[in-house]
Amino acid sequence: MSNTFQPGSASRRQAVKQLPGRVPLRIKLITAVLVLVTIALVVISVASINLFRDYQLNRASQQAITLFDQQVGQINNGGGVKPNMPIYAGSFLIVMRPAGLTLGASPGNSIPNVPTSASWLAANSDKLVNVRAVYGTDKWKVITQQVSYQPLGPFSPSEQATLIVGVDLGDINGTIGQLAYIDLIVGLIVVAALAMAGVAIVRTSLRPLKDIEVTAAAIAAGDLSRRVPESDPRTEVGRLGRALNMMLAQIESAFHARERSEASARRSEERMRQFVADASHELRTPLTAIRGYAEYYRQRGGLDNGAHPAGGPEHDSSGQPALNSAAADTAPAGSPGSGDDPDLPAGLANAGHLTGPDMDRIMERVEQESSRMGGLVEDMLMLARIDEQRPIERRPVDLLTLAADAVQDARIVAPSRAIDLTVGTGTAFLVLGDEARLRQVISNLMSNALTHTPAGSPISVRIHAGQQAGNPPVPSAVLEVMDHGPGLAPEQASRVFERFYRADQARGRKTGGSGLGLAIVNALVAAHDGTVSVDTSPGRGATFRITLPLAPEALAAESVAD
Repeated sequence: MSNTFQPGSASRRQAVKQLPGRVPLRIKLITAVLVLVTIALVVISVASINLFRDYQLNRASQQAITLFDQQVGQINNGGGVKPNMPIYAGSFLIVMRPAGLTLGASPGNSIPNVPTSASWLAANSDKLVNVRAVYGTDKWKVITQQVSYQPLGPFSPSEQATLIVGVDLGDINGTIGQLAYIDLIVGLIVVAALAMAGVAIVRTSLRPLKDIEVTAAAIAAGDLSRRVPESDPRTEVGRLGRALNMMLAQIESAFHARERSEASARRSEERMRQFVADASHELRTPLTAIRGYAEYYRQRGGLDNGAHPAGGPEHDSSGQPALNSAAADTAPAGSPGSGDDPDLPAGLANAGHLTGPDMDRIMERVEQESSRMGGLVEDMLMLARIDEQRPIERRPVDLLTLAADAVQDARIVAPSRAIDLTVGTGTAFLVLGDEARLRQVISNLMSNALTHTPAGSPISVRIHAGQQAGNPPVPSAVLEVMDHGPGLAPEQASRVFERFYRADQARGRKTGGSGLGLAIVNALVAAHDGTVSVDTSPGRGATFRITLPLAPEALAAESVAD
């Protein structure tokens, strides 16, 4: 027996198995309905035809038996049918056949072919039996009995004859054939009408699925706002559409959230890179200055340790150059080696030895640079702690007191400026927060106004009651610091709270700061659940506004006052 594998047969079987999965749903539904209806029609037709046939045969048999009994009674009383003189009653035949003779028939008449055999007649006497016609294909159901009759009168000798009563089944079969033909025609009409109606109904019923398919394709193409048309929620398609719309809304929300998260991550990464670059740049300057002073001190052999003529390459006792190229290239303006430091005695960079006052001046500059670097590190550390969302101390703080202290400090620092404080009425300006941090917020705003406005220009501080955006709005205290400086362009205003951002990139670090002051203000105000904004335009100054929610004590006092 061969076990050779036949790939063609396997592929055909596989194709047959996969065929149902490739047939569209509408074709499956229409085919299933038509097949079921066809089966139902066939079953109904066959059952009805069989029942009708049995009914007709039983009725004919009962009528044949009744006629047979009547003829037997009449023959016994000397009457009844005459020999060889058949009586036709519709599809019924009554005949007396003399013994040994056959029934005469012509091709146009249907006569039952009843055997003349005595044994057959004896075996089937008084029984309904089926026999064929003498001519044609008709069948007859007959009942027979051997009877005696006197052909010449009551006193004549008796003779034997066979009484035959039969019913022609050909008429019944013809009627049943007509009925089957009618059933076939009506069934075809019903199937055709149902097919057309089924196509229309299935197409209409599956149109929502087509809409779902089109919507899914549009979403796959990138249109996440598409939704499935709403249908009656009491239907399966309506519930499916509603569930899909809810799922699509969640998918769209999740997708947009992911986009926002990715965009935020990219922005955070870019800010981190910029932060690292700016921090490195800011820290490099004081470190370079400190290194330059230290190297200058070492190259000069320390305080009052030797002198070398000015001009040309100088070497210390170890043979090192007096100022190498690296120190000269990286030394900032005003540092040793640059030759233009206004804080050092003239010609110090080329002096042959260091004196006490020179050493004091160098150490003072080192201390200044170290202090500035320490402040920068402290600012960055504070921003890092705020980014970690460490909890801050929250106690009732009088914002008016902090504003008054900041105004007083600014008047001492800049006595030539007009710095005023305006206070609104109607509430106590108590907020929950860290007093030291809130002082730093106001101090940074005042320092920003003093640094970036012309000397002598006025500064106004205003504190009043307001509301922070929300649902419902939150009662808040509003503090505004207004200056009359050059103002900011829209692009500058949009970036003014970024870390290490300077509106004037040409401003020196001593006068322009590190670019972290307003970033710290923004971070600290956000940590206190407040908001900060700037209202400015070129040529009309800038107004920095912070809004902080009022403490419960202030709200209680306000409600009592009302």
